[in-house]
Formats: sequence, C-alpha cells, structure tokens
Amino acid sequence: MIFLEKIKLYIPGILVCAAIALGCTFLGQAFPLIGGPVFGILAGMAIALVWKRRDRTSQGITFTSKKILQYAVILLGFGLNLAEVVRVGAQSLPVIVSTIATALIVAFVLCKALHIPERIATLVGVGSSICGGSAIAATAPVIKARDEEVAQAISVIFLFNVIAALVFPTLGSVLGLSNEGFALFAGTAVNDTSSVTAAAAAWDGMHPGANTLDQATIVKLTRTLAIIPITFVLALWGAHKVKKAHKQKRAELAAAHEDRAAELEGEVHELHNEGFSLKRSFPLFILYFLLASLITTIALSCGVSAEAFAPIKTLSKFFITMAMVAIGLNTDLVKLVKSGGKPIFLGFCCCLAIAGVSLGMQYMLGLW
Repeated sequence: MIFLEKIKLYIPGILVCAAIALGCTFLGQAFPLIGGPVFGILAGMAIALVWKRRDRTSQGITFTSKKILQYAVILLGFGLNLAEVVRVGAQSLPVIVSTIATALIVAFVLCKALHIPERIATLVGVGSSICGGSAIAATAPVIKARDEEVAQAISVIFLFNVIAALVFPTLGSVLGLSNEGFALFAGTAVNDTSSVTAAAAAWDGMHPGANTLDQATIVKLTRTLAIIPITFVLALWGAHKVKKAHKQKRAELAAAHEDRAAELEGEVHELHNEGFSLKRSFPLFILYFLLASLITTIALSCGVSAEAFAPIKTLSKFFITMAMVAIGLNTDLVKLVKSGGKPIFLGFCCCLAIAGVSLGMQYMLGLW
C-alpha cells in the first residue's frame, strides 16, 4: 500500500517530464548537433520561469531528476560492446588516459584558484574529460550535486560540444591529420557521443571514403568506461571527507562549552549517519551499467544482432532527456546566468587542454 501511494505521488511529475521530453526528442532528431537532452534542459528551465506552483508534480519531477537519471545510465551499458572497445581502444588508451587526467587536473586547479564551487568544477571536469552529459548524469548522484549545478555543467559542456563539432573537422584538415588521426582526435577531444558523431560525419563529408565515424565512436565508447573508476574514486573521496569532518566535530565537541555541546552533538550524529559505508559509497547503478555492458558483449559474441539492443539504447536516451527536463524544471535560470562566468571559463580551459594533449600524445606516439 505504501508503495502504491508513493507511485501515485510520483506519476503526475513523471508524466509531465515524459510529455515534454517527447517533444524535445523529436527536436533532437531534427537537430542532432544539439540533441534531445539539451533541448530538454532548456525547455525545463524556460517552463520553470512561468510555472511556479508545482505542488502535485514536485515529487515526481525530483524522482525523475534523480532515479530515472540513474536508470538511464544503466541502460547506456547496453550500447557498449566491451570486446570492440578492447580491440580498437587499446591503441587509443594512452591518449584517452592523458586527456582525462589533464581535464581533471585543470578542473581541480581552477576550482581552487578561482573559487569555483567544488561540485560544479567536478561535473564540468568529468563531463569534459569522459562523455559529456552521460558522465555528468553518472557523477551527479555520487557527489550529491544539486539540480542547479547539474544544469550549469550541462550548459557549459553543450556550449563547447557544439564549438568542437563545428571547428575540429576544419582544424584537423589544417593540421594535416590522417583519417585514423582525426578519428582518435574526435573520439578523445569531443565530449558527447552525438557531437563526436557530428564531427566525424563532417570529416567524412570533407574527405570522401574516409569512414572515420565507426572508429571515432568506438574511441568515444572506450572513454565512457572511465565512468566506472572515476565515480568510485569520487564516492570514496566523499566518504573520506565525511569521516574527516566527523573527527573534527568530535574534537570540537570535546573542547566545547556546555552551551554549544548540544548543538555539536547533533552535528556529530548527523555526520555519523553519513559516515563511511562501502555499500553507500559505491554507486551501484554504475555496477549495473557494467553488467549491462557484459550482457551486450556476451550476446553479440553469441551471434545476437546489435539491432536487438537498439530499442534499449533509444529508451536510455529518452530517460536522459526526461531527467534533463526535470533538472531544468528545478533550476533557477536567472541565478544560473548570473553565476555562469567562471564555469564557462573552466569549460573552455578543459576543452583547450584536452584538444592540446590529444594532439600532443598523437605526435609523441607517431600517430600524427
């Protein structure tokens, strides 16, 4: 009975998000360079400006922005063939590791230097270095990011996705990259899968017979696997910070006067409830993402057609668009615009650093 009551509370908000996401999905198909999720978050923020009273739908919208987002990440695993990743990704692995490490270091340094909120810097760094919106979707629940922070990070990533998809094919031609070199460049330096596809398709159009699309996509999917270790490390780091704060409050409690003792005791109890637990720290939906990838890999090796997984991949994209709509509905657009300067600069620096390191590593490895 309690379960059914919860479902009744969630359904209105879920249906609202689904209805808006449906329209955004069609727009994303018409404008693939932008994509459904970006249309979703923009539509959500626009609607939120005029739709203030959401009492009946608020719980369902929150459920969509949190849980359905995790379900979307799990379903993404059905689009990942690990055997293909190992076969093609081995050559690209040094470049992938270097670009990811560089972006995360840049995000960390600028976070400290410019006093950018830690969760926004983490989301922009992870989104820039791994796979755009999908990485942000996977990371947000782990670091307990607010919807406004997710919206800001998605907006930054989208901006530089579009710029990269438009500029990189011409840049690759000017630099004299080979077809294989550009596939590696696009797969490691462009964030979102749709933008990687757009950049590779533009290159193939400029160089008839190049056929870089498949290779660039596989390099991009290899990057996607980095979601697993990154989210796990972030979860452990978050647990470590809670444990450290717990010890500090305990020390303060021991030295506190009676008038502050009760207040500090409450804070210590709250931190204790958030203390380290491997089960709580490890993002289980990432484990299910890996399991889905294994199922896909085994099925394809047994002769199952990749087309069999196409509906699941489509559902995953729709769930992500639904979640982006929900995040947009929970976002204060005015506040987002006012605080957007530093995250945009961070995204620019990450994008520039990733492109530079990708090209530099190719040169060092003799691929360019």
